[in-house]
Amino acid sequence: MSEQRVEGYRNFATKLWNAARFLQMNGVGASDSIAAPTADLPVNRWIIGEVVDTLGKLDKAFDELRYDEMADAIYHFVWGTFCDWYVELIKGAFDQETKRVAAWAFDQILVMLHPLMPFITEELWNASERPYELIVAKWPAPEAQVDPYAKAELDWLVRLVGEIRSARTELNVPPSAKLNLFAADASDETAARLDRNHAMLSRLARLESIQLSTFPGKGAAQVVVDEATFALPLEGVIDLASERDRLSKGAAAAEKERDSLAQRLSNPNFTERAKPEAVEKARTDHGAKAAEAERLRAALERLG
Repeated sequence: MSEQRVEGYRNFATKLWNAARFLQMNGVGASDSIAAPTADLPVNRWIIGEVVDTLGKLDKAFDELRYDEMADAIYHFVWGTFCDWYVELIKGAFDQETKRVAAWAFDQILVMLHPLMPFITEELWNASERPYELIVAKWPAPEAQVDPYAKAELDWLVRLVGEIRSARTELNVPPSAKLNLFAADASDETAARLDRNHAMLSRLARLESIQLSTFPGKGAAQVVVDEATFALPLEGVIDLASERDRLSKGAAAAEKERDSLAQRLSNPNFTERAKPEAVEKARTDHGAKAAEAERLRAALERLG
């Protein structure tokens, strides 16, 4: 196994282990149910649906003997959906329903992961008192459906929080700074979602207030999610002039390197005579610089 794969395996195991510790610290133990628990909260109905969706992908890949697709499906669900988002979404909100659903979802993860990572899954399984060993646990059959309402609601929330976090990072907004959010052109559904998820959105995106109106001033970061344009005023939070200058210089430098690499790749003397690994590196570097330039220009545009 290559060093890169070993490192990836180690990082994944650490992520899973940290999620397990977090759940245990908040009173989440072994699930007492094989079937999916009853849930009223959208965040819990959402994660149940994500388990169902992931299981469907795993079953299909297994039937087709596509073990690479099995690994990809469970990896993205565990790393991104469960460990990154579900764990964050339920912080500070461990009622009895959430404890039951979190325990059930984590147990489903251990069963689904067991064929791929038997040692760490067995250790995590035995961290709680169990009536049987993981090796004899039934393959998940949750007898639950994907809730389209909860999925749409939480997917929207994740996208909005992700866009706001990206904007904050790109513009060097201090992590401790709480910003005001203005929502322009929001539909009735978006307005209702902002109201229903006000507390969670404020916590995850570090917001001071949320207003259904167009920001009247300048110097605001802007993100677009669906039909709505969200503005985050930054006057007094960062040095706008310095930030514009930094982004402009960074974008220009990335574009210069991108264009230089493109010129080299368009030269047959290079692509036909250079070593294949050198050509491949140039292509990779070109893609990276193109992406960097695009990201910096987008950040600069956000400032207006």
